[in-house]
Amino acid sequence: MCALLQNLSLYGTDIAYVITTSTSMRAIQKSNCYHREGHKAACSYGDTSYMLLFGGVQVVMSQIPDFHNMEWLSVVAAIMSFTYSFIGFGLGFAQVIENGRIQGSITGVPADSVADKLRLAFQALGDIAFAYPYSIILLEIQDTLKSPPPENKTMKTASMIAIFVTTFFYLCCGCFGYAAFGNNTPGNLLTGFGFYEPYWLIDFANACIVLHLVGGYQIFSQPVFAFVERWFTNKFPGSGFVNNFYTIKLPLLPSFQMNPLKICFRTAYVASTTVIAMIFPYFNQVLGVLGALNFWPLAIYFPVEMYFVQKKIQPWTRKWVVLRTFSFFCLLVTIVGLIGSIQGLISAKFG
Repeated sequence: MCALLQNLSLYGTDIAYVITTSTSMRAIQKSNCYHREGHKAACSYGDTSYMLLFGGVQVVMSQIPDFHNMEWLSVVAAIMSFTYSFIGFGLGFAQVIENGRIQGSITGVPADSVADKLRLAFQALGDIAFAYPYSIILLEIQDTLKSPPPENKTMKTASMIAIFVTTFFYLCCGCFGYAAFGNNTPGNLLTGFGFYEPYWLIDFANACIVLHLVGGYQIFSQPVFAFVERWFTNKFPGSGFVNNFYTIKLPLLPSFQMNPLKICFRTAYVASTTVIAMIFPYFNQVLGVLGALNFWPLAIYFPVEMYFVQKKIQPWTRKWVVLRTFSFFCLLVTIVGLIGSIQGLISAKFG
């Protein structure tokens, strides 16, 4: 069940990345338009063409053989991530200084009714649950490490650093973003046009997001590719379509090997994520649904159960009660987050 949820979450994350990339590409075009025509100009652009463009790039990128051949892509993605995070943090901080006061209130964005307020709060919980999606590919990343030192010790140190750095940027961007714009804070600081100037810096930050997500899409899709292709190989060991590789030589490029199954399945995978993103191009709502789906089963329940077995924790001991209570509380967060996010997605689509 956890394996099914993991692969579903990886697939859903790729859908979110298609949406986010197209939003950032459109934001670059809008930023230039606002700079030319003024901030009140009707700079409205669709995102379908950008999704198709991103899908086309990913069809090519998806032919990277496996996770072990992606070190260079991961490094580029990480540098881009740090760059746009610093820009978002810096712009929010500068806006607060310019305003001379902190916007917003302790109760947050007002709603028409208590039910709407609860729905928005539940959707926000889903968004927060999506904040650390790397946990669902932690073991795949660990599998690429060399020892000594032991892979699990290296990964534990890397996880602690990653959680600390990521939390720092989330809090800085979230808190300074709300302090800068209050109840008018956009769902995405760099694409929702809280900031208009300097327009070149907004363009650069969004370009960094695009480059980051080109790599990020592959990092989350490669485990799905490996899982499906391994299943086909075991199921059809005598099939040439599944197991044969053919050497292809293109002008000005080194020769490389292609497999019919990989070409067909990976292309179909990219096409399906692109089509679904085109049907539901709603950034915050989609993130909320994905976060709520994978948060409790993959980030809480499964690790806690493994810890009980590994450490031989006896029932009704203090540690058992504390962890069970923690797991149950996170289950409630997942349930309300999923309800709020699905309702928000439906409202965005049909409302």
